[in-house]
Amino acid sequence: MPCGQPESGVPPARYVLGVDVGSTVVKCHVYDRAAAVRGSSCRRVESLYPRPGWVELDPEVLWSQFVAVIKEAVQAAGLHMRQIAGLGISTQRGTFITWHRRTGKPFHNFISWQDLRSAELVNSWNKSLLLKVIHVIFTVLHFLTGNDRYLAPSFLTFSTQQTSMKLSWVFKNIHEAEEAAKENNCCFGTIDTWLLYRLTKGSVYATDYSNASSTGIFEPFTKCWNPTLCSLLSIPMSIYPPVKDTSFNFGAADSEIFGVPIPVMAMVADQQSAMFGECCFHPGDVKVTMGTGGFWNVNTGEHLFASRKSLYPLIGWKIGDEVVYLTEGSMSDIGTAIKWAQDINLFTNVDETAKMAQSIVDSQGVCFVPGFQVPVNDPCLSSSFIGLKPSTTRSHLIRAILESIAFRNKLLYDTIVKKVDIPLQTIRADGGVSNNSFVMQMTSDLINKKIEKPSNADMSSLGAAFLAGLASGFWADKEQLKKLRRIETVFEPQKDSEEYRPAMDTWLQAMKHSLHW
Repeated sequence: MPCGQPESGVPPARYVLGVDVGSTVVKCHVYDRAAAVRGSSCRRVESLYPRPGWVELDPEVLWSQFVAVIKEAVQAAGLHMRQIAGLGISTQRGTFITWHRRTGKPFHNFISWQDLRSAELVNSWNKSLLLKVIHVIFTVLHFLTGNDRYLAPSFLTFSTQQTSMKLSWVFKNIHEAEEAAKENNCCFGTIDTWLLYRLTKGSVYATDYSNASSTGIFEPFTKCWNPTLCSLLSIPMSIYPPVKDTSFNFGAADSEIFGVPIPVMAMVADQQSAMFGECCFHPGDVKVTMGTGGFWNVNTGEHLFASRKSLYPLIGWKIGDEVVYLTEGSMSDIGTAIKWAQDINLFTNVDETAKMAQSIVDSQGVCFVPGFQVPVNDPCLSSSFIGLKPSTTRSHLIRAILESIAFRNKLLYDTIVKKVDIPLQTIRADGGVSNNSFVMQMTSDLINKKIEKPSNADMSSLGAAFLAGLASGFWADKEQLKKLRRIETVFEPQKDSEEYRPAMDTWLQAMKHSLHW
């Protein structure tokens, strides 16, 4: 059936779209009222590497892929575009672009969250006297007031993953953007903002609270773009988009694009979207995503916990008067390490990896240290295998990679238990690596908790669709959404975590040896 203008007599809108623009793929699913997938499409995201350490996305290629997967998914479902009640968009976080407000022309490609071009700037700031002064001032303010909003700045350090430093780099190095900003003609946008701008032919310029809070430039306590940080980094305040609710009628896609004006009913950052898709609606609910990277998110309800150690606060979503906060911990090189292992022919099909790891009793002392992507706390960490022997086989190497994921899950879990003052409730996993039974079982053993895995691992797409469905009236409320959840497997602890102690201690030693390489 055609995707454009439907014939007369087409049934009413009974479907919603969930699009997930991730780090490796752009995918679209068509959902019916039972949240069953009726049609899908997927395109691979092609990253550009113009210089060592630089990671970019071509905005025109990303736009064409986004439009293509929507058209293909609707066609695969055998539907007309007019049968779509709304569109929800989930996007990778921290990847951004700037463009001219009047002409709509970008000043540069999308700069990825993985990009390292701000490394020198980060290093300079972290060694600066000014940052030390800021630490002292906010430490005193926190001591005097007890207000948690002063806690995070008291130990603020910059990293290459932060949008703020890369945006500061843009205004120091791209003259056209700097000049446009002086004339209030520069627009900043994460991927969601850019796609909305293009969908509406430039008539709507906005983002949502989840995407804004994920930039690190938006202050979750005040729910405003942070003027102090922007002043510090010489970033003009005029560049930022208005911030709207997550589940909200942002406007309709121009009818020239899809043949009919499809309403954009939700925009949400990918990890928050996965949290919503998992129906982690209550304080203490935990979502674990294991995809390109790994993310542990805890619903903290209406309570916003300040940054502590490796955890940081985010706005999960805002729907009307309801604002839900999350605490997040993250780790790099989850899916990345597995993909690398496949690229060098350690295995052929990813489904083999769990069986390979289970075919041997242990890794024979081999440890894998992840470090393909620069971690926040040590930009010199080196990826490596330690403990190789003449008897080491491919299975030992694969088991070492998978064990490293479970060990890091354990470390993050322990940090959350220690730092987040909320009893943890259900733990739900998603992402491609959640399909690996070895990683899931070992993680369950290590944390001594049940972990639920849904039948559909594409939670970011589903979360975006859920949010769009609520805004359009397609679904009535969150209670209805909870009834639509489908659990495929529940992993329960089968071994005492102490049985893993020798292997984890060895792995921790290997991590120490690889620091400051």
